[in-house]
Amino acid sequence: MSDDTHARAMMASPMMEQFNKKLEDKGVTPLAYWDNGPQLYTANVPLIMPDDFRGLKMRIQGSKVLDAVARQLGALPQIIAFGELYQALQTGVVDGEDNVASNISTQKLYDVQKHLTVSNHGRLTYSLITNKKFWDGLPADVQPGLDRAVKETTAFFNDTAAKDNATAMETIKASGKTQIHVLTDTEKQAWIAKLMPVHKEMEGRFGKDFIAQIYKASGFVPPQS
Repeated sequence: MSDDTHARAMMASPMMEQFNKKLEDKGVTPLAYWDNGPQLYTANVPLIMPDDFRGLKMRIQGSKVLDAVARQLGALPQIIAFGELYQALQTGVVDGEDNVASNISTQKLYDVQKHLTVSNHGRLTYSLITNKKFWDGLPADVQPGLDRAVKETTAFFNDTAAKDNATAMETIKASGKTQIHVLTDTEKQAWIAKLMPVHKEMEGRFGKDFIAQIYKASGFVPPQS
């Protein structure tokens, strides 16, 4: 199965129902999750094996998980706003970053990054949420229409994002400014082995059982140590 298939299988699994229930217990109703596609790495040096990250200043979003990933790879994580990313890459404030293809294309990050690795190491997903009390209090004749609108919008978003990412990859290739590398199966396994300690570390934050459910729902089989 493809990475997209694995991701969608996980999002449609019973695990997400349990996750949503935890949010509802906090007064939040998750209406939908919008998938903007897989994350790719860019840098001014080739990122083929995990050791290639060592010493690089990599831009990340503010996240304990992303920080741990960068550090495990031997990189120096730097939190930088998306709107400031192009200039940060252009001036060398950071050496690289990760993003979905459409963002790399629309922001023209390929102008200031010589290499792109199709790593598919994560996904950019948006949550559409609302206040549970508000949502449950909507009139009975209003809520079904909104439910239908959310469902249709979600399908449209996911389809559009997939098409935009495919078009973006063609744009990046056509620019001739960025060399694209697709990880081989052997290289992927090296990345997975390198990053497994982050999974272990995050058990303390999310719970061992929850991570095990993610493995099961996505079809991921951890490597045997």
